[in-house]
Amino acid sequence: MTTSIFVNFPTTDLDRSKAFYEALGFSINPLFTDENAACVVLGDNIYFMVLTREYLGTFTDKQIIDTKTQAQMSIALSRDSREAVDEVLAKGLAAGGTEPREAQDYGFMYSRDLEDPDGNILGFLYMEPAAAEQGPEAYMAEQGANAPATSA
Repeated sequence: MTTSIFVNFPTTDLDRSKAFYEALGFSINPLFTDENAACVVLGDNIYFMVLTREYLGTFTDKQIIDTKTQAQMSIALSRDSREAVDEVLAKGLAAGGTEPREAQDYGFMYSRDLEDPDGNILGFLYMEPAAAEQGPEAYMAEQGANAPATSA
């Protein structure tokens, strides 16, 4: 069985959200897009469902948070290089996103956060392949440096 991932995001402006995610290089699946939702295709089995706040409210009895002032989650998406991280951030900033904090450089990993126009948090990161295989501490020891503490 293949597992697909559908991440549901609230939006106050569906057309703006579609344009933003298309500017990042993702496509919209028209078969699952209407006036309430847009299906953003990230990969073969990974999708963002950008939903109007009202429509997202039909999926839960919990309050839909204000993503401009509250964080419910942060999605991290890998890229093939530091330059690719910077490129996607440039596209997102040009399309109306914001960068809520400075880039984080841990030696073995480089990451930058991008908030979409609704405040949903997307992290873009590049991790040295050897660090992914060996673990950060072993990689940094091999490089002659100490890896920063990580929390799980």
